[in-house]
Amino acid sequence: MGKRGEDVGVAPSGWLRPRRARSKDGGSGRFRAVRSAVWDGRSRGAALSPAAANMAVAGSSPTIVEYFGGEDGYRCGYCKNESGNLSHGMWAHSMTVQDYQDLIDRGWRRSGKYVYKPIMNQTCCPQYTIRCQALRFQTSKSHKKVLKKMLKFISKGDVSKAVDEEEPMDSHIEDAVSCDFVHRSESHVSEAELTPLNEDHEDRVENEDEDKGESKEEVNAKKAELGSLQICGDQDAAVPGEPSPSTKTVHAPPKPGKGADLSKPPCRKAKDIRRERKLQKLLQNQRCTLEGSPLQAEHQALLLQNSKSTTNQPKSIEDFIFVPLPDDAPHKLEVRLVPVSFEDPQFKSSFNQSAILFAKYQMAIHKDTPSECGENEFTRFLCDSPLEAENPPNGPECGYGSFHQQYWLDGKIIAVGVIDILPYCVSSVYLYYDPDYSFLSLGVYSALREIAFTRQLHEKAPDLCFYYMGFYIHSCPKMRYKGQYRPSDLLCPETYVWTPIEQCLPLLELSKYSRFNQDAKAVDEDRIKELGRVRVLHKRTVMPYSVYKKRRKGPSDEASVQQYASLVGQTCSERMLLFRS
Repeated sequence: MGKRGEDVGVAPSGWLRPRRARSKDGGSGRFRAVRSAVWDGRSRGAALSPAAANMAVAGSSPTIVEYFGGEDGYRCGYCKNESGNLSHGMWAHSMTVQDYQDLIDRGWRRSGKYVYKPIMNQTCCPQYTIRCQALRFQTSKSHKKVLKKMLKFISKGDVSKAVDEEEPMDSHIEDAVSCDFVHRSESHVSEAELTPLNEDHEDRVENEDEDKGESKEEVNAKKAELGSLQICGDQDAAVPGEPSPSTKTVHAPPKPGKGADLSKPPCRKAKDIRRERKLQKLLQNQRCTLEGSPLQAEHQALLLQNSKSTTNQPKSIEDFIFVPLPDDAPHKLEVRLVPVSFEDPQFKSSFNQSAILFAKYQMAIHKDTPSECGENEFTRFLCDSPLEAENPPNGPECGYGSFHQQYWLDGKIIAVGVIDILPYCVSSVYLYYDPDYSFLSLGVYSALREIAFTRQLHEKAPDLCFYYMGFYIHSCPKMRYKGQYRPSDLLCPETYVWTPIEQCLPLLELSKYSRFNQDAKAVDEDRIKELGRVRVLHKRTVMPYSVYKKRRKGPSDEASVQQYASLVGQTCSERMLLFRS
């Protein structure tokens, strides 16, 4: 987050360099969703074998998933429809950060190890993936109020009990509260079945496919070409391009009670307007006294320059966070980034305190019973992640994977933000906090801190420049506040291109489901083209689907595999391993 040192919310020690464990359990997931969505039992999926764990350490552990489909409807937590929530789902036994990055860029999202994708044109409350352009983020008036409130509390002990009603004070990520996924029995997949055999065996199996009609070099060339297209697509999406020529922006007036009109620029501060009027008056006086003087133009230019320099430089998040504190400051706030692994000393030593805080939050905010938010539930839903920790030389110092960002106030944890650090973004998963400190607006404050953290990571990892906030649900008014973190984009549910939210809102006012890409000829560039090249893990052997299809006994599963491949895209389907029993 920019500067380091004894600043508000910053640990004096290098919290960007957490100690890494040899093997890593991830952490995150929307608790209430997975509790009802994911089946009872300690774990849905079998743990990877020691051999697979060694592969993870070497950075070569592949993504292994079981696809479940999911056409049945479940209860929606937004509109309370008992069977209107529709989504596809799969269980991730392991997952690389690049695969998950590509999946969330196609509308997927994870809750623990369960990865799901809303059926957008059928579900009762369509959920659009939303991202904030962290490098261009500008704090709003309400954001500054929250930052100032924390600063006053830390530096002076001021306590403001007034709750800011402009944005929810609850967790800023409330996505999967709406999801009542299907209960499933515990997985019977054994460790051995999830351990692929060596690569030589895989090559022999791939050569078994005689109907592919092309050489291995041609296959590799196509893969490389497809991979480069995907990279280019990601780079193009890094800064949302100009809208399609056929796109028309309609600025619909805001409806009563619907919040600010995001299509209009933010309101200016009264003090800036007063300063500008004063400068204009000064200019007028200068014209009276310097009329006909050769210095007139020079004086006017100087005054205008000073006016611009004072009024056009709004304070950034860092200007509020990294403020030197007085020596006698009554409070100390420290933010620690901890990898979610029981082999990590910091995570292990703070586990009990964090679990107790989680239970307190769930019971106070979500009215859970003690049995619904115990230590086992906390472990299962916030300390399980399929993401494999990676620490490449060109990545951020903390590496990629799942983390808990702990907020320590005067020696105790008052909030924990669960985040995934991915190649192109910081993805916010969940937040829980001490209800006794609700007056600090910790939901908004932690979101702003995570945006600042994204900007800090960008300094070492230039591709990492976005902050993903989960889902934007326009049909649910309480979830619209995510659009106030500007500039932000929504993901088109059909072509998977990013569209500025200002262009999306008029469309969503007309219909809760909308295709944002207005180019009628545009299609999903990564749509499935060759089903036979989907990678399958069958009897510990990695093979293309074309080979598996010939070996398979029993009824055909081509429809299910076709659906899976169309949802994850050609690129991911050729990298990830689809487990078949």
